[in-house]
Amino acid sequence: MPPYRRALAALAAAAAIVLPGAPTLPSPPPPPPAPAGVQETELRIPTSDGLVLPATLRVPTAARPGLPGVVLVHGAGPGPREKYRAEAEALTRAGVATLTYDKRTQGYSLLQRSYTRLAEDTVAAAAELRRRPEVNPAQVGVMGFSEGGWVAPLAASRSPEIAFLVVVGANGVAPLRQQSWADTIKIEHAGVRGSLVDAHARTPYRLITGMGMFPEPYYDPGPPLRSCTLPVLGIWGAQDRLTPPVESVQAYRAALDQAGNRHYTLRTVEGAEHSLRTTSTGFDKGGQFAPGYVDLVSSWIADVADGRPPPTSVAGTGEQTRPTVEVAPLAWYESVGVQLSVVALMLAGFAGFGLTAGWRRLRGRPGPRAAWPARVLAGAGLTAVVGMFGYLGFLQVTAGRTVDPGPLLVGRPVAWLALQLLAVVAVGAGIATGAVVAKRRRAGIGGDRARLGVLLAAGAAFVPWAAYWGLLLP
Repeated sequence: MPPYRRALAALAAAAAIVLPGAPTLPSPPPPPPAPAGVQETELRIPTSDGLVLPATLRVPTAARPGLPGVVLVHGAGPGPREKYRAEAEALTRAGVATLTYDKRTQGYSLLQRSYTRLAEDTVAAAAELRRRPEVNPAQVGVMGFSEGGWVAPLAASRSPEIAFLVVVGANGVAPLRQQSWADTIKIEHAGVRGSLVDAHARTPYRLITGMGMFPEPYYDPGPPLRSCTLPVLGIWGAQDRLTPPVESVQAYRAALDQAGNRHYTLRTVEGAEHSLRTTSTGFDKGGQFAPGYVDLVSSWIADVADGRPPPTSVAGTGEQTRPTVEVAPLAWYESVGVQLSVVALMLAGFAGFGLTAGWRRLRGRPGPRAAWPARVLAGAGLTAVVGMFGYLGFLQVTAGRTVDPGPLLVGRPVAWLALQLLAVVAVGAGIATGAVVAKRRRAGIGGDRARLGVLLAAGAAFVPWAAYWGLLLP
């Protein structure tokens, strides 16, 4: 999922796509040698829009023809095929031919992606796997991880030749809803409570979506599943903190029942995180697969390939401390244009108040000294606005599997409490400034009306803006 604090990594990721007829880029370092019992073959997957994706086929050494095969479909982010080497090797040693391929970079980035296009790439990879002599073409399926759990079902719905579907850590909700939930879980795990939770995990994503910078925000995973009658294996870690495990299982079960699917297996694995590695909290990731995970996948694929797809069953319960919440689009009064206009007004009023005073001093015409409430309003307001964006940006950029908000006091980071205190001071100073200006006008004292008028307008705009972003909320 997704996605914005990974901006630098996404933009700096090396391109893994070879364009037909294009100059060849320097070759990446050679992959490590195949482990004992695994034979590797390098392939190239032509896509429907003219790209060529490097791929690796893995089959058991000296295997007989007619193996079942599975295409591994990437999760979010840059996707070199080596990312799923461990999964591919484990399944190959268990008797399943695997194909991993480099995810496209043309048409896929931090701000751009199409699940339909990614599904077409998966269909092309499955077609290439079916052409291999080592593989039974009637027993080739797809296996989607995380974001691939949106892509793989879509690919299966578009290709009748795909024989089965496996998903790991798949989402039963829309990407925007999932991302907001995951960030909420993460910051609450850090001990944060109160208005910062929404300011970090909800409000920014609504704004980013309104700017068109969150790709596929409202993608509905339901339609492909509601028409899926293939054998389906869905697996979730009970301690998944990126995908809501309880709701996702429920969504898959409801959709597949609606499709009339009689051969789906949904499993939730204890002691496993999002990618089915071992974990103690769900926020840490061990180096080993959860016990039984690889055996479950390989034995299930073997049963399907032998014409014995297991009957429908659901087992295991995930840990989900809070439900997901729909993330509504921006209303007109909180649109991107309105928000930018308000921020511009505040910066002009707060920063402009001090800049004009400095400019007057440089020119040797300082003018009348402003009342102290006006100076406090300008300073506190500007610091609160700039500081809030800086602090929220810091949380987004530095967050990995966990968030470090800094020292806490009653569930609120000290830095956030300081910003809230500045916001309260700014509001109080704005009221006092308005009173001073009104008193001067009644007394017939003029001067600096335009400058103070812009400052007061900025102070008035600051109140609803600060409440909207949680600076004036507990």
